[in-house]
Amino acid sequence: MKNETFTITPVAYIHNDFKEKFGIPRQSGRAPSALSRIVFAEGYRDESAVRGIEGFSHLWLLFSFSQTPEKNFSPTVRPPRLGGNERVGVFASRSPFRPNRIGLSCVELIAVEKTEREGCVLVVAGADLLDGTPIVDIKPYLPFADCKKDAVGGYAQRHENDRLQVSFPTSLLEKIPTAKREGLKECLADDPRPSYQEDGRIYGMRYGEFEIRFTVDNGILTVLNVDNA
Repeated sequence: MKNETFTITPVAYIHNDFKEKFGIPRQSGRAPSALSRIVFAEGYRDESAVRGIEGFSHLWLLFSFSQTPEKNFSPTVRPPRLGGNERVGVFASRSPFRPNRIGLSCVELIAVEKTEREGCVLVVAGADLLDGTPIVDIKPYLPFADCKKDAVGGYAQRHENDRLQVSFPTSLLEKIPTAKREGLKECLADDPRPSYQEDGRIYGMRYGEFEIRFTVDNGILTVLNVDNA
């Protein structure tokens, strides 16, 4: 078999409040109130390319881990959900450190906005992508084919319900625009800390135009400060 190479061209880019990798939800759907806009690249702004898409509630996004440095192939990785110490096969993980740096994300389609400057823009919820991430393809989610009721989630399923309790003082929460508050709280509840988590340490997380500082103790995340980034 030939060792062929091929070129993939981004069809769109996603824009949202995740301005840095720290704080992005660990999987899609973990922050269902956080909205993103998918803006098509100039060569793909033909309105007919999304004809009929409104009939689907969810979409699959195939994207490039564009901010992940290229490395030589490693057959194993350290998933954060296993504490960053245990190794599993790269193809048994969703790690960004993979041969072709391709990611997969399921998002909810909220609206299709028709704009004069950017053509049709897809407004989606629950994305786990960094702002500016290139999208290489978009496909509709098909419940009858894609939802497997008896599916097993391996080691990842043990952390399905891992959530922190969030204590967000009203005076600080009011600094965040109303439409973004619930999405931010969902991201915090998903525990943005790295795998070597330390209770009591002060962390900083960028969300849109804000810098959120917080600490975690005994499963409770307490927001300490909200500043303009």
